[in-house]
Amino acid sequence: MQELVNRVAENVGLDPAQAEKAVGMILGFLQKNGPAEEIGNLMGALPGAAELAAQYTQEGGGGLMGGLMNMMGAGGGVMALGQQLMSEGIGMGQIQSLSKEVFAYAQEKAGEDTMGAIVGAIPGLSQFV
Repeated sequence: MQELVNRVAENVGLDPAQAEKAVGMILGFLQKNGPAEEIGNLMGALPGAAELAAQYTQEGGGGLMGGLMNMMGAGGGVMALGQQLMSEGIGMGQIQSLSKEVFAYAQEKAGEDTMGAIVGAIPGLSQFV
């Protein structure tokens, strides 16, 4: 996972700790929302990914909006992830670069079919990859 974190830090312009947290948050989001079989393939192709995801995954959204979204069963989706990343000081332009780096790396390691199935299964995700 260090290779991906370094790649994100360098190419997106985040400090290494911020890059690690952002990658963990994205992996956690995918793990929570993606199709089980493909997520299993992804985590298997990225040693340390499951641990990193567990370290930075937040249960449910925070605040009133997060509570309302959870009550509606939405969990916030891609927008909640974006909000979490922005609360970590990552700008909207950086979020797009960040997601492209993470998905490109994941595709290199897990394959196009696996990542295509994950992106296709999570509403709104395709606009960020």
